[in-house]
Amino acid sequence: QVQLVESGGGLVQAGGSLRLSCAASGRTFSSYVMAWFRQAPGKEREYVARISRSGSITRYSDSVKGRFTISRDNAKNTVYLLMNSLKPEDTAVYYCAGSNQGGDVLSNYDYWGQGTQVTVSS
Repeated sequence: QVQLVESGGGLVQAGGSLRLSCAASGRTFSSYVMAWFRQAPGKEREYVARISRSGSITRYSDSVKGRFTISRDNAKNTVYLLMNSLKPEDTAVYYCAGSNQGGDVLSNYDYWGQGTQVTVSS
């Protein structure tokens, strides 16, 4: 089992950048596919990006491709999301999640953090 704690959210102007971090407890972090999801007010939680266990493979939703970068440091039990060229529509609570299965389906992910708020002003 793994516990996840996100940090790094905040208020930023459109066009700016933020880096989110997600620290994991436990010794099995490297055995999980890790992902970021987000949930805007009044909307369903949606997939943002995922990264393979080794970090060698990354995938992104079309809405963030080319602007966001997911990475992980297994020695530090941490996954990151670097967000560049932020837009007001990126405003949401961002969640990191861990899975034994992977993919972009929310139900595949068993472990979730509490979320961190990202607000992008226009």
